[in-house]
Amino acid sequence: MLLSQLGRVNTTSANILTSKSILFHLSRMLKFSTIILCIGLVVLAEEIDRLTCESNSRCTGESSKTLTTMRAVKQDKFGGPDALYVGEQEVPKVSANQILVKVHGSAVNRADTLLCKGFYPGQKKDSVPETLGLEMAGQVQSLGSNASKWKIGERVMALLPNGGYAEYVSVNEDHAMRVADSMELSQASGIPEVWLTAYQLLHLVGNVKAGDRVLIHGGGSGVGTAATQLVKLAGGIPLVTAGSKAKIDTCLQLGAKAGFNYKEGEFAEGVMAAAEGKGVDLILDCVGGSFWKQNVKVLAVEGTWINYGLLGGGNIDGNLLGGLLAKRGRLLTSTLKARSDSYKAHLISEFSKNALPYFTQPATVGGEKVTLKAVIDKQFPLEQVVDAHKYVLENKNIGKVVLKIAQES
Repeated sequence: MLLSQLGRVNTTSANILTSKSILFHLSRMLKFSTIILCIGLVVLAEEIDRLTCESNSRCTGESSKTLTTMRAVKQDKFGGPDALYVGEQEVPKVSANQILVKVHGSAVNRADTLLCKGFYPGQKKDSVPETLGLEMAGQVQSLGSNASKWKIGERVMALLPNGGYAEYVSVNEDHAMRVADSMELSQASGIPEVWLTAYQLLHLVGNVKAGDRVLIHGGGSGVGTAATQLVKLAGGIPLVTAGSKAKIDTCLQLGAKAGFNYKEGEFAEGVMAAAEGKGVDLILDCVGGSFWKQNVKVLAVEGTWINYGLLGGGNIDGNLLGGLLAKRGRLLTSTLKARSDSYKAHLISEFSKNALPYFTQPATVGGEKVTLKAVIDKQFPLEQVVDAHKYVLENKNIGKVVLKIAQES
């Protein structure tokens, strides 16, 4: 009987030990399940955030929460350079056919200085000034739902309607161009606006052809340095006017046949001599009123004069039409900013095929090697945008002035 009782005690003790063991293991399993559940909730939250992001654009690995605000150049009213300042604003949203680009550099154009003042042709002054910046270079950050031409991280430069003076900008995917691996983004920042303007004036408006003599006013400007090289690429003969010996020397190095300092006197006689007395077939004129008489003098019979700026005023006092009629000349005008998206896409496509490759490899034109070069005069950090605008307005630059916004990753 004693042995029987001892057996029952041992069995009870074993059962108690087993129950404690089961409770211990259940407790550990419960803690482990709680940890797994928490991890799962975190992963689920991240997935919801990703899907929310993708409903608007295909995001990068960088969380969309970090892209709510950015630094940008702002102005509260129209005015001179001192109206500009760097502040915070929302990162732009991308529509279906757009890409979001992290901007490494933009550039200051004459058009930006006019837009800043509210003086750009056709500009409305009854609204808050838009963020300046007609071009930029950077890296693709995210894609709109229908954007298919670009991949995350690709290096691009683009023509913009506005918004380049900022850390991020939304871009029509058809208005972007690939930046070659051998080209720095700071160089690419100075290409889109002026090179596309020059290409448009020469090819889409002026129909330049091999052998044409082309007079380029403002030869030392961004458009001028680009146009000089594009005329050479087309097999034409570039002649330039500029306001300093340094600017003329730069144009000669870029391929101009001759240059004339308009500050030292009239250029008409020198241009006619350089054109062998026949005049020029095409004039690219960013000056306007103050040059009109000399332009008529140097224009060849059935030549084309394209005005795309009014730095010398818009008023004419004299027999302009009579002078043009005597030469059966054409006077055309052109701007780029207000053109349609489809026009800009066509222009960019043509430039990308017929000019862009020659920034990295030479073309052979008339037995001569021609390589295109973006002429960058100076770089300013974004915070010095006021100084950059003043520098351009003082006509100090030869080529482009770049705004450095971020370092290339």
